[in-house]
Amino acid sequence: MKRYISRITNWPTPFPFRNLNFFMVDKERNFGSKPTKEPINNEEGNQISDMLIDGFGRKHTYLRLSLTERCNLRCQYCMPAEGVDLTPSPKLLTHNEILRLANLFVTSGVDKIRLTGGEPTVRKDIHDICSDLSSLKGLKTLAITTNGITLAKKLPMLKQCGITNLNISLDTLVPSKFEFMTRRKGHHKVIESINAAIDVGYNPVKVNCVVMRGFNDDEICDFVNLTVDKPINVRFIEFMPFDGNVWNVKKLIPYSEMLDTVAKKFPTLKRLCDHPTETAKNFQIDGHVGTVSFVTSMTKHFCAGCNRLRLLADGNLKVCLFGPSEVSLRDPLRSGAGDEELREIIGTAVKRKKASHAGMFDIAKTANRPMIHIGG
Repeated sequence: MKRYISRITNWPTPFPFRNLNFFMVDKERNFGSKPTKEPINNEEGNQISDMLIDGFGRKHTYLRLSLTERCNLRCQYCMPAEGVDLTPSPKLLTHNEILRLANLFVTSGVDKIRLTGGEPTVRKDIHDICSDLSSLKGLKTLAITTNGITLAKKLPMLKQCGITNLNISLDTLVPSKFEFMTRRKGHHKVIESINAAIDVGYNPVKVNCVVMRGFNDDEICDFVNLTVDKPINVRFIEFMPFDGNVWNVKKLIPYSEMLDTVAKKFPTLKRLCDHPTETAKNFQIDGHVGTVSFVTSMTKHFCAGCNRLRLLADGNLKVCLFGPSEVSLRDPLRSGAGDEELREIIGTAVKRKKASHAGMFDIAKTANRPMIHIGG
């Protein structure tokens, strides 16, 4: 791991842009050959139920499943300083309810599940949940997104229990800035977890970095340097608005600006071929073992290829991250609903999914839950 950056003073001051249309301009240049979309493979295993197909023909084969609202960090872009009210434990999905619903989705065509939170590793039965989910027939990928604080010591067992893909959140390489952003100590533990993941064979280890002007935008190229000799995929994420995170357009670093920053320092940057359902724009640098990606939800959305649904820890189904609409699966489940009734509820929600989310300024004004409730 490259040495930490020591300079944390004289951060850039947020400033307004001359023209907000700057955010919407695609400044992506021709980095090598022009990227193309891979054809959709209709023979990926499970037959996809109509329940998972929306009114625009999008097939939702990816379920993001939040295991808990609890977290051992207090990241500023995830929750307000005063914290959030957590759902009482009796109203959260139990182990058996999670498995019942997950099996319903998988038998209907979902082949990828990502465990989120809160922080999923704080759930005491995390290993049992992973083991049971990984045994579902038809599930090909069981991933987890984690802040890495407790991951290193739990990772060998998690891998044994079936975790195939790993995303670790890290927004700064400077320990003091980490403490400022997360309102907690533990930077060294995240670094240990990244290295531990590499050591046990995860390739790539995805590192999620939310980029914010005046906080960590001066570290973009330092993060890219992590990919020189390690199988790390650094994923730069545009700052997104959620309840309580005090989103401001002045803090947003658009994809075009991040791309220019990387390209100027690394001129051999080349665009890779992205799958139609890919959330990120992926790049390779000549001579680097790892890769660099950009998640551009705000300035260049990827709604047309969206294949994701979200099941929250309280049992609510959310068909769009930025949409306020939710429908409870917990309540009918606990009222004795059978699989067909649950499929009908899910299918109705999926069919109502819009073609795309609202623009970032409208999203900022729309009531939505804090990210810790939704699941990262």
